[in-house]
Amino acid sequence: MLNENTIQAKMSYNPELHHRRSIRPEKMCDYSQTGLYFITICVQNRSRLFGNITDGEMRLNEIGEIPQMAE
Repeated sequence: MLNENTIQAKMSYNPELHHRRSIRPEKMCDYSQTGLYFITICVQNRSRLFGNITDGEMRLNEIGEIPQMAE
């Protein structure tokens, strides 16, 4: 079972290793407003971190279900 510590360990951000920057100008979107937003998440080696596609349908695993908990 996943807990907050497990998730944090898998998702930890190290600024010494990860040099992330936005590829879009800040003026394009105002994410401070309530709404639905489309995001793209790229994972190393196309790992199936969020579930699998079976019979053409996405089957979420425990990590894949986390965003639904925020509703």
